Amino acid sequence: MTKSPLDAVAPELRQALSSFPPLDFSQGLEAYRQPLRGLVVPPPEGPLASVDREERFVPGGADSPDVRVLLYSPPGDTTEPRPAVLHIHGGGFVLGTPELNDVANRAMALELGALVVSVEYRLAPEVAWPGALHDCYAALCWLHDNAAQIGVDPSRIAVAGESAGGGHAVALALHARDQGGPDIRLQVLDAPMLDDRTGVTGEPHPHCGQFVWKAETNRFGWSALLGQDAGGPDVPAAAVPARATDLAGLAPTFITVGALDLLLDESLEWTRRLALAGVPVELHVIPGAYHGFSLASGTPQVQQIEQLRTQALARAFRMASANRG
Repeated sequence: MTKSPLDAVAPELRQALSSFPPLDFSQGLEAYRQPLRGLVVPPPEGPLASVDREERFVPGGADSPDVRVLLYSPPGDTTEPRPAVLHIHGGGFVLGTPELNDVANRAMALELGALVVSVEYRLAPEVAWPGALHDCYAALCWLHDNAAQIGVDPSRIAVAGESAGGGHAVALALHARDQGGPDIRLQVLDAPMLDDRTGVTGEPHPHCGQFVWKAETNRFGWSALLGQDAGGPDVPAAAVPARATDLAGLAPTFITVGALDLLLDESLEWTRRLALAGVPVELHVIPGAYHGFSLASGTPQVQQIEQLRTQALARAFRMASANRG
């Protein structure tokens, strides 16, 4: 009896698949971007309503415009500096806004007692690499340099991102290391886009990339960011984390990825390389999970990764406080 690819999906995650529209970027991005314009996020309910959200514009880098960020501040005593998380949204490098992660960012701020800063970086293909990297780095430097004014402990800053945001987070960590920029306490990555060659050279595992984010959309996203064909010999190494040759000195890293995700192999390889470079790394592969499964809120798999992620951040912040003391 021939099995359907759907058989490999965890039963709890199958219903959520119907909420993902087919992605065909070859027909243009407007159909996907238009619904996100002017997105109205429903007012938060329950404890999340106690988290304050503020829009700010922070100085961009040289020859770059100011960067829009959303600040999520938890309630409570502000006499002691708080940890902070710089969040970078996903969207294949070509879609997305910080508002899409409003609920998750409110929850993260509340659970950790941390300031969460979500970056609206410039999207490809209108702005190719390194535009988004410069935006994220400007936000990181602003967060660090203005820590005292906004009640943040500069020794307890983490970066987090999902999919394209995870790729940007790693590129940011590499850039900050090479530029002697702010220290990053932890990288929190969910199914990060790390390698432009995925879906270009070689075939993914037959169980991977069947749902949501496929090889053709991955090639489109990377080509848009790079301003040239993904996987080519002239792609600058600085634009693609997986092409970096030296990973020593990067911040400790926490990774989650679905076992059915197109990006599984590159997460496995990145974990291996980090470990060999002496970088503390923790990887969780979620059985039966596809790219974007974290949007299936309330399922056991999503509850699991949310708990693991919160624990990893809390642990990193505690260690930073202990080392400082």
